Amino acid sequence: MTEDSDDEVRAESEAERIAEALVFASAQPVSESFIADRLPRAFNVRAIMLRLKEQYAHRGVNLVQVDDAWAFRTAADLSFVIRRDENEAKKLSRAALEVLAIIAYHQPVTRAEIEDIRGVQTSRGTLDVLMEAGWVRFRGRRRTPGRPVTLGTTRDFLDHFGLEELRDLPGLEELKGAGLLSGRIPANFNVPSPMMNDELTEDEDPLTQLDLEELGLLAPGGGSED
Repeated sequence: MTEDSDDEVRAESEAERIAEALVFASAQPVSESFIADRLPRAFNVRAIMLRLKEQYAHRGVNLVQVDDAWAFRTAADLSFVIRRDENEAKKLSRAALEVLAIIAYHQPVTRAEIEDIRGVQTSRGTLDVLMEAGWVRFRGRRRTPGRPVTLGTTRDFLDHFGLEELRDLPGLEELKGAGLLSGRIPANFNVPSPMMNDELTEDEDPLTQLDLEELGLLAPGGGSED
């Protein structure tokens, strides 16, 4: 092995150590772009993370992918030995679970569309619970009369439910097998394919500062609310 090859191996090893440290030190999933910005030079961050993922595959903690970010999480088969926080959030109500499922599979979706799918009115409190949990967010404005706000899920939603990306949401057969759908569902029933990324669709406009103020996400004048 040449001296140049030795230097490259050492550089790759150091890049892995830096990436590992960045993810370990963060309470939230760390994006690949964040890691790339902190490496001494250009590396294939995805390849580095996949190597680390393989190294941790059979450890007590696993390196897991969440969308385009990475996080350390307790190995699934050991979760039963981890004592849950006494302040763990209460279980979601049936209404909140229904709304969350509709948003996950149908996003971008408006409140009126959610109500049309459910057949009942959705209370503001139900959406507040999902937003406070960090699983649902405002996406944009639909280019239709009234310009309703569209809703979508967040990276925290993927992280909490152990999903790398939205395409990992269970399909029709998986939902049946888990007992979440009746065996006597209509023949024409199908589970929609979730969108593959968070980019705005052709019929959505981005939220403006005025929109954020109206939705209570910014204090009047543009400052963030405390």
